[in-house]
Amino acid sequence: EVQLQASGGGSVQAGGSLRLSCAASGLIFKDYAIGWFRQAPGKDREGVSCISSDGSTYYADSVKGRFTISSDNAKNTKYLQMNSLKPEDTGVYYCAAGVRTITTMIRVPSSYDYWGQGTQVTVSS
Repeated sequence: EVQLQASGGGSVQAGGSLRLSCAASGLIFKDYAIGWFRQAPGKDREGVSCISSDGSTYYADSVKGRFTISSDNAKNTKYLQMNSLKPEDTGVYYCAAGVRTITTMIRVPSSYDYWGQGTQVTVSS
């Protein structure tokens, strides 16, 4: 059974940092497209930082230069390092894995097959 567990969210003041983790069981992360998505109240889920199985990356314009996606293959875990956080970064952050996600679709939520439960990130001004 495939399970993804997202963790590391919390409350932080603007300018602070958080590192989100996504631990996987039942799949080998390096063989899948991985996406970090967030959803703010009343808004659609959006791609934040994603990486395809061939290493191509996507960063939303709003987080470019502040967020970095990385992996620890030994732990089968993906990370999202979030620096210089802004209030508009507030939302529930989800980790997802895609089996057949093509590179051009890694930013699209419907392209993913497995989802973690999400972790809340709140950034105050």
